[in-house]
Amino acid sequence: MAGRGTRFERAGRRRGAGRRTGAGPRVLLPERPPRPPMGPAVVLVLLTGLGAVGLAGFLTISEVVERPAAADPVRPAAAQEASAPGAQGAGPVSAAGDPLRATGEMAEVECPAPEVDPDDQRSMEAFLHEITDCLDKAWQEQFAAGDMEFEPPNRVFWYASGQSPCGDFPAEGTAAFYCQANKGLYLGVEDIVASSQGSDRPESYTFMLSHEYAHHVQGESGILARFQAARGSASGGERDLLTRRSELQANCLGGTFLGSVETSLPIGERERAHILDDAGRRGDYDVEDRTHGSAESGALWTEHGMDRKDPAACDTWSADEGLVD
Repeated sequence: MAGRGTRFERAGRRRGAGRRTGAGPRVLLPERPPRPPMGPAVVLVLLTGLGAVGLAGFLTISEVVERPAAADPVRPAAAQEASAPGAQGAGPVSAAGDPLRATGEMAEVECPAPEVDPDDQRSMEAFLHEITDCLDKAWQEQFAAGDMEFEPPNRVFWYASGQSPCGDFPAEGTAAFYCQANKGLYLGVEDIVASSQGSDRPESYTFMLSHEYAHHVQGESGILARFQAARGSASGGERDLLTRRSELQANCLGGTFLGSVETSLPIGERERAHILDDAGRRGDYDVEDRTHGSAESGALWTEHGMDRKDPAACDTWSADEGLVD
């Protein structure tokens, strides 16, 4: 109806005046039963070689943790405009110099999801391999459209504890993370299954993977460097706000990939609902740790990316604070 605006825009008007206070304590990964001893070749699986990387200047960008499921998941829709509504000019991390903004809508990528058995390690590995191959292809083409260089991330799958330039893994509650120091995409094969409650829905793992991969996209496009500089000079609540903007942009960029493969994966209404539920479940539920955004914001930006399929739509940096709470 005329004058009502899109659901994304209405969310901005509705939520601009207040901040979410959380909905209970964070739930960490459940303790796993003892496993039989593994040989050295199985303890840490390197899917692509990692060069020696110094410890200086590293930063763990993101982690996937298990969050309590919301009793009434919020599934707001995305805007019809390419840029985020509620903009207040360029924020500390200006989007004006973001080269991804000029690359346009992502091309459709053929990426039929393979069958996945979360109880079978080989099945999970094969699935993660194939989806990451699709992510490589999609983002290589997107960067090429902007005449930018793109180097795919290194893939590291783990089954037991290990070390990265960004610290030991798994950290408490951490199932996956991106380490900019060595462009490493770190995935705990069993941990991500546990963080998704053993889901047999491939779209849940595809969302998680596309989010972590989006941090690599931020790094390759120069967004992470600007984010780190701004965060380094900020303090307290402003640091958390900047981190939420980064995490919610990763949701949105991951959503643009999901939108580009929705026909072949496929992603129908049921799969979309599962993705948005998962995006919301991984939001902040601890008022002392506001780094990933509320459940509503997580779902909002994910769906915005899926609908627009354009990285220019993912300007969380200048969006109204009510949309990145």
